[in-house]
Amino acid sequence: MTSRGVASYNEPDHKPPSKASMPTKFVQGFRRLLKDAMDSPDPASGKRLGSCIGAYAFYDYDAEPIYVGQTTESFGSRVGRHMTGQRSDTLAYRILDPFEVAELEFWPAEHLRKDPDKAAKVNAIEYSAYRWAIEQSKYRAILNEKIPPVSKLVELPPSYRFNLIPEDLREDREHPDVRIARRAETLARVAAVAHERGEVSPGLRRVIVIQAVRLADLAAARFAYAEGRARPAADAIDVHALVGSVLQESGADDAPDE
Repeated sequence: MTSRGVASYNEPDHKPPSKASMPTKFVQGFRRLLKDAMDSPDPASGKRLGSCIGAYAFYDYDAEPIYVGQTTESFGSRVGRHMTGQRSDTLAYRILDPFEVAELEFWPAEHLRKDPDKAAKVNAIEYSAYRWAIEQSKYRAILNEKIPPVSKLVELPPSYRFNLIPEDLREDREHPDVRIARRAETLARVAAVAHERGEVSPGLRRVIVIQAVRLADLAAARFAYAEGRARPAADAIDVHALVGSVLQESGADDAPDE
Protein backbone atom coordinates (compact mmCIF):
# COMPACT_ATOMS: atom_id res chain seq x y z
CA MET A 1 0.00 0.00 0.00
CA THR A 2 1.42 3.37 -0.98
CA SER A 3 1.17 6.40 1.24
CA ARG A 4 -0.83 9.40 0.11
CA GLY A 5 0.17 11.65 3.04
CA VAL A 6 1.69 15.08 2.65
CA ALA A 7 5.16 13.62 3.31
CA SER A 8 4.80 10.93 0.65
CA TYR A 9 7.37 10.75 -2.14
CA ASN A 10 5.51 8.06 -4.07
CA GLU A 11 4.28 10.41 -6.75
CA PRO A 12 5.11 9.86 -10.42
CA ASP A 13 7.65 12.08 -12.14
CA HIS A 14 6.78 15.71 -11.55
CA LYS A 15 8.20 19.18 -11.92
CA PRO A 16 10.69 19.94 -9.12
CA PRO A 17 9.16 22.24 -6.52
CA SER A 18 10.57 25.69 -5.88
CA LYS A 19 12.97 26.04 -2.96
CA ALA A 20 10.61 28.54 -1.34
CA SER A 21 7.84 25.93 -1.21
CA MET A 22 9.96 23.28 0.53
CA PRO A 23 10.04 24.59 4.15
CA THR A 24 7.17 23.91 6.52
CA LYS A 25 4.25 26.31 6.72
CA PHE A 26 5.67 27.68 9.97
CA VAL A 27 9.12 28.39 8.52
CA GLN A 28 7.59 30.00 5.44
CA GLY A 29 5.42 32.23 7.63
CA PHE A 30 8.31 33.06 9.96
CA ARG A 31 10.52 34.10 7.06
CA ARG A 32 7.73 36.15 5.49
CA LEU A 33 7.27 38.12 8.72
CA LEU A 34 11.04 38.51 9.05
CA LYS A 35 11.18 39.89 5.50
CA ASP A 36 8.33 42.29 6.30
CA ALA A 37 10.28 43.54 9.32
CA MET A 38 13.41 44.04 7.20
CA ASP A 39 11.42 45.89 4.54
CA SER A 40 9.85 48.28 7.06
CA PRO A 41 11.10 51.88 6.76
CA ASP A 42 13.42 53.65 9.15
CA PRO A 43 11.94 57.18 9.21
CA ALA A 44 15.21 58.72 10.42
CA SER A 45 17.24 57.58 7.41
CA GLY A 46 14.58 56.84 4.82
CA LYS A 47 16.09 53.39 4.31
CA ARG A 48 14.55 50.00 4.88
CA LEU A 49 15.50 48.62 8.29
CA GLY A 50 17.24 45.64 6.73
CA SER A 51 19.80 48.03 5.21
CA CYS A 52 20.50 49.88 8.48
CA ILE A 53 23.16 49.41 11.15
CA GLY A 54 22.60 49.46 14.90
CA ALA A 55 21.60 47.15 17.74
CA TYR A 56 18.92 44.47 17.87
CA ALA A 57 17.28 42.13 20.38
CA PHE A 58 15.39 38.84 20.27
CA TYR A 59 12.47 37.95 22.57
CA ASP A 60 10.82 34.63 23.36
CA TYR A 61 7.11 33.77 23.52
CA ASP A 62 6.84 35.37 26.97
CA ALA A 63 8.32 38.62 25.63
CA GLU A 64 11.42 37.78 27.66
CA PRO A 65 14.61 39.23 26.12
CA ILE A 66 17.00 36.44 25.20
CA TYR A 67 19.77 37.99 23.11
CA VAL A 68 21.17 41.41 22.16
CA GLY A 69 23.57 42.05 19.30
CA GLN A 70 24.83 44.74 16.96
CA THR A 71 25.90 45.17 13.38
CA THR A 72 27.94 47.75 11.49
CA GLU A 73 27.15 45.89 8.26
CA SER A 74 23.35 45.67 8.06
CA PHE A 75 20.48 44.15 10.00
CA GLY A 76 19.51 42.14 6.95
CA SER A 77 22.88 40.43 6.79
CA ARG A 78 23.50 39.88 10.51
CA VAL A 79 20.01 39.01 11.70
CA GLY A 80 19.41 37.01 8.55
CA ARG A 81 22.35 34.76 9.45
CA HIS A 82 20.93 34.25 12.94
CA MET A 83 17.41 33.44 11.81
CA THR A 84 17.91 31.42 8.65
CA GLY A 85 20.54 28.99 9.91
CA GLN A 86 23.47 30.48 8.02
CA ARG A 87 26.91 30.75 9.60
CA SER A 88 27.13 32.56 12.96
CA ASP A 89 28.79 31.42 16.15
CA THR A 90 25.56 31.93 18.06
CA LEU A 91 24.00 29.20 15.94
CA ALA A 92 27.15 27.12 15.47
CA TYR A 93 27.48 26.84 19.24
CA ARG A 94 23.73 26.06 19.56
CA ILE A 95 23.30 29.03 21.90
CA LEU A 96 20.20 30.38 20.19
CA ASP A 97 17.24 28.35 18.98
CA PRO A 98 15.64 30.36 16.14
CA PHE A 99 12.29 28.68 16.88
CA GLU A 100 12.32 30.24 20.35
CA VAL A 101 12.50 33.74 18.86
CA ALA A 102 9.01 35.21 18.73
CA GLU A 103 9.80 38.92 18.44
CA LEU A 104 12.57 41.09 17.05
CA GLU A 105 13.48 44.66 17.97
CA PHE A 106 15.73 47.06 16.06
CA TRP A 107 17.50 50.18 17.30
CA PRO A 108 18.67 51.62 13.96
CA ALA A 109 21.66 53.97 13.94
CA GLU A 110 22.15 54.54 10.24
CA HIS A 111 23.26 58.12 10.94
CA LEU A 112 26.50 56.64 12.31
CA ARG A 113 27.45 54.69 9.19
CA LYS A 114 30.04 57.26 8.06
CA ASP A 115 30.95 58.52 11.52
CA PRO A 116 34.69 58.12 12.24
CA ASP A 117 33.77 56.87 15.72
CA LYS A 118 31.12 54.49 14.37
CA ALA A 119 32.44 51.38 16.11
CA ALA A 120 32.60 52.99 19.56
CA LYS A 121 29.20 54.63 19.22
CA VAL A 122 27.48 51.46 18.01
CA ASN A 123 29.18 49.61 20.87
CA ALA A 124 27.62 52.12 23.27
CA ILE A 125 24.17 51.58 21.76
CA GLU A 126 24.58 47.82 21.97
CA TYR A 127 25.75 47.93 25.59
CA SER A 128 22.91 50.28 26.54
CA ALA A 129 20.41 47.95 24.84
CA TYR A 130 22.01 45.00 26.63
CA ARG A 131 21.74 46.71 30.02
CA TRP A 132 18.12 47.59 29.25
CA ALA A 133 17.42 43.95 28.34
CA ILE A 134 19.01 42.74 31.59
CA GLU A 135 16.73 45.07 33.54
CA GLN A 136 13.69 43.79 31.63
CA SER A 137 14.60 40.13 32.09
CA LYS A 138 13.02 38.35 35.04
CA TYR A 139 16.21 36.30 35.27
CA ARG A 140 18.40 39.42 35.08
CA ALA A 141 20.45 37.52 32.50
CA ILE A 142 20.23 36.74 28.78
CA LEU A 143 21.90 34.30 26.39
CA ASN A 144 24.83 36.38 25.17
CA GLU A 145 27.99 34.31 25.14
CA LYS A 146 30.05 37.49 24.97
CA ILE A 147 28.85 40.46 27.01
CA PRO A 148 29.08 43.62 24.86
CA PRO A 149 32.10 45.84 25.56
CA VAL A 150 31.43 48.04 28.58
CA SER A 151 30.58 51.50 27.28
CA LYS A 152 29.06 54.70 28.57
CA LEU A 153 25.29 54.30 28.70
CA VAL A 154 23.57 56.38 26.03
CA GLU A 155 19.99 57.20 25.14
CA LEU A 156 18.78 54.52 22.77
CA PRO A 157 17.50 55.54 19.33
CA PRO A 158 13.79 55.00 18.61
CA SER A 159 13.17 51.28 18.28
CA TYR A 160 10.93 49.14 16.10
CA ARG A 161 9.58 45.81 17.33
CA PHE A 162 8.08 43.04 15.22
CA ASN A 163 6.23 39.78 15.74
CA LEU A 164 7.75 36.85 13.82
CA ILE A 165 5.20 34.12 14.57
CA PRO A 166 2.31 33.43 12.15
CA GLU A 167 -0.83 33.97 14.20
CA ASP A 168 -2.56 30.78 13.02
CA LEU A 169 0.45 28.69 14.16
CA ARG A 170 1.29 30.47 17.38
CA GLU A 171 -0.85 28.36 19.72
CA ASP A 172 0.96 25.16 18.78
CA ARG A 173 4.45 26.68 18.79
CA GLU A 174 4.09 28.41 22.15
CA HIS A 175 2.61 25.38 23.92
CA PRO A 176 4.68 24.88 27.10
CA ASP A 177 5.41 21.23 26.35
CA VAL A 178 6.77 22.14 22.91
CA ARG A 179 8.91 24.90 24.39
CA ILE A 180 10.21 22.71 27.22
CA ALA A 181 11.24 20.02 24.73
CA ARG A 182 12.99 22.49 22.42
CA ARG A 183 14.69 24.29 25.31
CA ALA A 184 15.96 20.99 26.69
CA GLU A 185 17.26 20.07 23.25
CA THR A 186 19.02 23.43 22.92
CA LEU A 187 20.59 23.01 26.36
CA ALA A 188 21.79 19.51 25.44
CA ARG A 189 23.33 20.78 22.21
CA VAL A 190 25.24 23.66 23.75
CA ALA A 191 26.44 21.33 26.54
CA ALA A 192 27.62 18.91 23.85
CA VAL A 193 29.59 21.71 22.21
CA ALA A 194 31.38 22.35 25.52
CA HIS A 195 32.04 18.62 25.88
CA GLU A 196 33.22 18.04 22.32
CA ARG A 197 35.37 21.14 21.98
CA GLY A 198 36.64 21.19 25.54
CA GLU A 199 38.30 24.58 25.23
CA VAL A 200 35.37 26.98 25.14
CA SER A 201 34.89 30.44 26.59
CA PRO A 202 33.63 30.93 30.14
CA GLY A 203 30.81 32.86 28.45
CA LEU A 204 29.60 29.69 26.75
CA ARG A 205 29.55 27.92 30.11
CA ARG A 206 27.61 30.85 31.55
CA VAL A 207 25.06 30.41 28.75
CA ILE A 208 24.64 26.74 29.74
CA VAL A 209 23.73 27.81 33.28
CA ILE A 210 21.31 30.52 32.11
CA GLN A 211 19.65 28.17 29.62
CA ALA A 212 19.31 25.57 32.39
CA VAL A 213 17.64 28.18 34.61
CA ARG A 214 15.25 29.11 31.79
CA LEU A 215 14.41 25.42 31.28
CA ALA A 216 13.89 24.81 35.00
CA ASP A 217 11.63 27.85 35.32
CA LEU A 218 9.45 26.86 32.36
CA ALA A 219 9.24 23.23 33.48
CA ALA A 220 8.40 24.26 37.06
CA ALA A 221 5.66 26.57 35.80
CA ARG A 222 4.16 23.72 33.77
CA PHE A 223 4.35 21.39 36.78
CA ALA A 224 2.68 23.98 39.01
CA TYR A 225 -0.08 24.45 36.44
CA ALA A 226 -0.68 20.68 36.32
CA GLU A 227 -1.09 20.68 40.10
CA GLY A 228 -3.30 23.75 40.18
CA ARG A 229 -0.71 25.95 41.87
CA ALA A 230 0.65 29.38 40.99
CA ARG A 231 3.94 29.30 39.12
CA PRO A 232 7.09 29.82 41.21
CA ALA A 233 8.28 33.39 41.72
CA ALA A 234 10.87 34.76 39.34
CA ASP A 235 13.43 34.94 42.15
CA ALA A 236 13.01 31.26 43.10
CA ILE A 237 16.40 30.73 41.43
CA ASP A 238 19.19 33.16 42.29
CA VAL A 239 20.84 33.54 38.90
CA HIS A 240 23.39 36.04 40.18
CA ALA A 241 24.57 33.52 42.77
CA LEU A 242 25.02 30.95 39.99
CA VAL A 243 26.82 33.01 37.33
CA GLY A 244 28.09 36.18 39.02
CA SER A 245 27.96 39.52 37.24
CA VAL A 246 26.50 39.69 33.76
CA LEU A 247 27.34 43.38 33.30
CA GLN A 248 30.90 42.87 32.08
CA GLU A 249 33.23 40.05 31.18
CA SER A 250 35.71 38.66 33.65
CA GLY A 251 39.37 39.02 32.71
CA ALA A 252 39.49 35.30 31.90
CA ASP A 253 36.93 35.52 29.13
CA ASP A 254 38.91 36.81 26.17
CA ALA A 255 37.60 34.45 23.51
CA PRO A 256 36.50 36.16 20.26
CA ASP A 257 32.79 36.63 19.65
CA GLU A 258 30.94 36.02 16.40
